Amino acid sequence: MKSRHVRVFPLMVAMALLAACSSVSQRAGALPPVSGSHSAVVDIARSLIGVPYRFGGASLRGMDCSGLVHYAYRKVGVNVPRTVATQRQNAFSVSLAELQAGDLLFFRLGGRRVSHVGIYIGEQQFVHAPRTGKRVSITRLSNKYWEKRLAGAGRFY
Repeated sequence: MKSRHVRVFPLMVAMALLAACSSVSQRAGALPPVSGSHSAVVDIARSLIGVPYRFGGASLRGMDCSGLVHYAYRKVGVNVPRTVATQRQNAFSVSLAELQAGDLLFFRLGGRRVSHVGIYIGEQQFVHAPRTGKRVSITRLSNKYWEKRLAGAGRFY
């Protein structure tokens, strides 16, 4: 039993160091490489159209906006935080000029804090879970309501 711990400990230390390095590069503004995951995230997000909104939900029975992001990314093997605030805090910042399908769009719906997120799917459209009584849907970024409240974009892959 003791020898197993001796073998596992160095692996745990290496993983911790790699995690620390990734957070340092994020703060330095380096973008992660784009992979095939972005198209898979878009496909999953599109497949969720029609799922009912459910505050705190992250399943096919119902989901909120950050639950949709968490669900879609988890399906492609990318661990994304569960709340809008932590998603924004941990995403690599992306300018709107660099926006790619699969990136996240963050919105301020009231006040100064970011309180809504959607998945950009290309052609100025995004998938999101709007609010209670609605279903996951596609919305145009050029819609005046959303355009006025756009706070930025981020990337996780």
